[in-house]
Amino acid sequence: MDWRHKTVAVFFLLCSLTDIRAMGQTPDVCSSCHANATCDDKSDGSGKVCNCMYGFVGNGRTFCQDKDECQIGANKICGHHTSCHNTYGSYYCTCLSGYSPSNSMSSFIPNDGTHCQDIDECQVSGLCGEGGRCMNLDGSFECHCEVGYQVHNGAQPFHPQRDKASCKVIDCGQPPSAEDMMLMSATGTRYGSVAVFDCDDGLLWRSGNNTCVCGADGAWKGPTMVCEAKCGPIPFLANSEVVWHDRSVVIHRCVDGYHSWRGSNVSICDNTGVWQKATLTCIEVVWQNRSVVIHRCVDGYHSWRGSNISICDTGIWQKATLTCMAKCGPIPFLANSEVVWQNKSVVIHCCVDGYHSWRGSNISICDNTGVWQKATLTCIEIKPAITDLVVFNEKCLWWKAEKYEDDTEVYKVIYMGSRAYQRLFHDKRKRFLNSKADRLQLCLNLLPATNYSISITAVSAKFTVTVTTNTSLKAPQAPVIYYREVETPLPTLRLLRPTDTLDQISLYQVFVLPVEAVMVFDCTSPGNSDFSSKQKSLEQYVTAQIQVRRVGREMNFTVGDGLYYGGFYNAPLQNGRDYYIILRAVSQWNGDFKSACVLWAKAKGTSYVIRISSLSAGGSVGLVTLVILGGYSYSWFSKM
Repeated sequence: MDWRHKTVAVFFLLCSLTDIRAMGQTPDVCSSCHANATCDDKSDGSGKVCNCMYGFVGNGRTFCQDKDECQIGANKICGHHTSCHNTYGSYYCTCLSGYSPSNSMSSFIPNDGTHCQDIDECQVSGLCGEGGRCMNLDGSFECHCEVGYQVHNGAQPFHPQRDKASCKVIDCGQPPSAEDMMLMSATGTRYGSVAVFDCDDGLLWRSGNNTCVCGADGAWKGPTMVCEAKCGPIPFLANSEVVWHDRSVVIHRCVDGYHSWRGSNVSICDNTGVWQKATLTCIEVVWQNRSVVIHRCVDGYHSWRGSNISICDTGIWQKATLTCMAKCGPIPFLANSEVVWQNKSVVIHCCVDGYHSWRGSNISICDNTGVWQKATLTCIEIKPAITDLVVFNEKCLWWKAEKYEDDTEVYKVIYMGSRAYQRLFHDKRKRFLNSKADRLQLCLNLLPATNYSISITAVSAKFTVTVTTNTSLKAPQAPVIYYREVETPLPTLRLLRPTDTLDQISLYQVFVLPVEAVMVFDCTSPGNSDFSSKQKSLEQYVTAQIQVRRVGREMNFTVGDGLYYGGFYNAPLQNGRDYYIILRAVSQWNGDFKSACVLWAKAKGTSYVIRISSLSAGGSVGLVTLVILGGYSYSWFSKM
């Protein structure tokens, strides 16, 4: 055989050996898969194939590289208001500032329906500062000033963490003075404060408004009242002039070249608004020898009224009508008054600053006997009609009434309540009180855990004063539940909320207590501090916390479903253990904490020993069956 034949023989021999090897051995595809790939059956059943695992892309054998899921955009893969973060072989999502995930976890993959929801920053009390009102926005918030406040160092709306603006109380300062008027009372100097004026003595309020109000621009508005003299223009007397006057008294005297002949020189405005006109008669002085006699009063007396001249006319004396009165000594003193005009027989009094006339005449007259007929004017201090207002025992008011003698005053009391934790809550009521007392006490039926503004108005004095008070938190009503005893690791329990929508419950907490560890349960205990941990201690723990706004009239809750409620992990109940389930209603307000608890259920677990015994029995039966079948098979093969 030459070398050509040998070569062909070797070739066929090698082909035969290759065919024999191929027929007896199948290539191992799975061993060639990439580390980040899995070996799967082909869809047509013809063999195996390498596929890159979830989160990787490639041919499955030589390379599987990380897939950047975030490159399509956070909104598409994570949802709105999110940020996408790629990791090796996977990714995770977080919420943008101003939003929080619906499952209360810091990061998530939205395959369970988790999404980013707006955070209501306005639930934080005092976020906008004093006088600020918070308005929640999608992903943020803004502040506006309440009525009675104006923005300072900025404009509305503003953000306290970004801007320097704040709300400042509107203060108008002291009420203005007005001509022909005197200030009677003022409720304060802040926005909405009211100052009440009255006409000066001797004037009447003819038209306009007698109040002055502190406006939103920080300035007083009003009063518009018009005060006029009670009796109109001053009376005119022929050949006389006025030497002094106020709104109710006029003193006349004869002009040069004339002398008083007879009558009074005083005009008085009486209570009916009519001038009691002076009767003074002034006649021209004519000096003739033997025809005129001038009279004067002797020492100790002074001229009171009438003419001091006797005139001879056609042979008959026109006798002087001069009346001389005994001098009355020092001018009478009236408390809290001053003298504005006087002569030898008449004194005009007026109340000093800070006081006003209450009643009585302001004229003192020296009579014929030399005794002063003292003015009866009473000057009282200008004071607010309500002073020293205080709140005690949260619901009771005490104040001092500034009124006159035994007058009866009518007080109108209006109180308005609001709650930061219940925006729809509004309590507005009013009461009336008639009293002659100068010290008053009134207790109101105020609701608990409420901010109240209480205003008291003295109706006749048109004076109002305001005070605020906060009522304390009371323990909430015990929850209405349906107690159950169950033998399941996933008991579903039912809660029924009361019909009273004004209850102050903030949230519900569900406690799990192993029966063997329970001696006494303290309803005020804070529960476990590591609330998000899945490793629960052998003692009591909080398994769920549910805000009351998420609870309708009824709620069904499954204990141990493995989900998070308010950040607390609802851990599955351990088999073989008995548990007490306790529901706690919690009220929180202004740092105060009150609670009420009820036993909701008892969950009985299946005994571990019984379960192990059952499994062992099942295993023994299976082993005996296997031995019997094995023996039968051996006998059958032997017979063959």
